[in-house]
Amino acid sequence: MAQALDTRKTADRATDPVNPAERAARRKALLNWIAVHSLGVAAALFFVLPFVFLLLTSLMSDQQALTRDLWPHPFEWSNYKKVFDTPGFLTWWKNTLLYAGLGTVLTVVSSVPVAYALAKFRFRGRHLSLMLVISMMMLPPQVVVIPMYLFWAKQLDMSGTLWPLIIPMAFGDAFSIFLLRQFLLTIPNEYLDAAKVDGCGELRTLLKVVVPMAKPGIAAVALFQFFYAWNDYFGPQIYASENPAAWTLSYGLESFKGAHHTDWNLTMAATVLVMAPVILVFFFAQKAFVEGVTLTGVKG
Repeated sequence: MAQALDTRKTADRATDPVNPAERAARRKALLNWIAVHSLGVAAALFFVLPFVFLLLTSLMSDQQALTRDLWPHPFEWSNYKKVFDTPGFLTWWKNTLLYAGLGTVLTVVSSVPVAYALAKFRFRGRHLSLMLVISMMMLPPQVVVIPMYLFWAKQLDMSGTLWPLIIPMAFGDAFSIFLLRQFLLTIPNEYLDAAKVDGCGELRTLLKVVVPMAKPGIAAVALFQFFYAWNDYFGPQIYASENPAAWTLSYGLESFKGAHHTDWNLTMAATVLVMAPVILVFFFAQKAFVEGVTLTGVKG
């Protein structure tokens, strides 16, 4: 009887569709899957935990904030109301929307024609113009801050406002021009030639053909500029620090830090409110943003 059982087990192993090599391959694939996803989970926690800490601290009391107790008890939802009730907070919000929104529109409107000319026109000095744009990208803004401040504040008497930061965006941005130029190089010239054969001039070709095809690149440039203006601290500090009515959110956050005491719970709550619009904008526009950034490197 025992010999018959051993014979049956041997026969089952012989007819087993999964041989040892396949079983080892499956085990290796399972271990690889666990290793890769473990690294992904660890990386996700590495980036998410600071935001979780920020959110939890914003819901704590002043006595509990930045202590060993990491869980709010109770949840102080009134912290967000206190932030909104802070004198000037809504004004800072409006100023930031004006600076980021109007600045983004001016940058896109002024940069698209220049990028189109550098990408599709053939004229003497085109390469020199491109080199000047790249040189402007390499120039640190701190190098020209003193002469620019003397011009806007002393000559035009615009200190205490955000206009010295907004008006220059109407004349283009070197990074935006370069990024758009790289994207426009990916558009085949045949589309432009077909539009011109149909009687379109350069301006109409730009508006009717190039702009619709360049939406991902324009979206990427707009997001870059919006994020820059929304988070800008250096510019408002230089031009608007003397006038609290012209402060932006990034600069106004400093007011939550006192000389002898800092309300960290309110500071974190204000930070959450400042970050929320940027996160929402990127969440809804990430597809166009990633596509625009990816395609800018296709041709050089």
